[in-house]
Amino acid sequence: MKNNIVLIVNPVAGGIDKSEIIEATSLFADKEGLNFVLFTTTAIDDISKIKSLYDTFKPERVIVAGGDGTIKLVAEALEGVDVIFGIIPAGSANGLATDLNIPKKLEESLPIAFHYAFMEMDMIVINDKNSLHLSDLGLNAELIKNYENSAVHGKLGYALQVYNTLADKEEPFTATITANGQIIECIAQMIVIANSKKYGTGVVINPEGIMNDGKFELVVLKNLDLSIFAKIITGNIPIESGDVEIISTDRANIKLHSPVSFQIDGEYCGRETELNVAISPYKLKVAIP
Repeated sequence: MKNNIVLIVNPVAGGIDKSEIIEATSLFADKEGLNFVLFTTTAIDDISKIKSLYDTFKPERVIVAGGDGTIKLVAEALEGVDVIFGIIPAGSANGLATDLNIPKKLEESLPIAFHYAFMEMDMIVINDKNSLHLSDLGLNAELIKNYENSAVHGKLGYALQVYNTLADKEEPFTATITANGQIIECIAQMIVIANSKKYGTGVVINPEGIMNDGKFELVVLKNLDLSIFAKIITGNIPIESGDVEIISTDRANIKLHSPVSFQIDGEYCGRETELNVAISPYKLKVAIP
């Protein structure tokens, strides 16, 4: 009997047609003598549908074609299940794939997804929600909210919202961080909860990030003027400046003196006044180059 391989596709991710990905994955599975199973997300009850799909086909690998949000959705559906994830970067935000050095070219990412060794990656739980990559409070979350509400998408829409977000920038917020047995009071424009090193733009926000070390980093950006924010969005963060503090830990509590915009893995989550953050007991097996 043939082993099964499941491809989970988000048809709207990244605004690109997925038919080429589906066809190429199906042909690759056929060559490998695997039974190809396709599931397309609909944003209606996807988690329970993916769970029952897994129970029916019991694949050794699940390949996800989408961005960070799609990977997170499938990871939530299959939490605690012994399965290897293959990633085909196909979203507007491919931060996790960028961080794992998974190539954007389909002919290069397919063999990795099907064959290559895997890493057991940490997951972070923030107020009972999973974060695989980078979540943050403050300016970048505002940017994501503005981008989601904007009529213009793609790189131009993003650039416009960078300008608008900075133009309407709120005052810095005050946070009390409890981590590693210490209490730190700080004033910040942005606090990043980082499992990894880079945003999807390729920008290194957290040089200390290792995805399987059982820790995450809180990157506290105290002063964000236009030049520093531009560096974060486009280039590299000037980490040596006194405006950045990095706390490495496996558990933290962040209390905010007033509600602050918050996003998880590129998805705006509203305003929060307190975050409880911890490393999940579950790991995610991800195929890597």
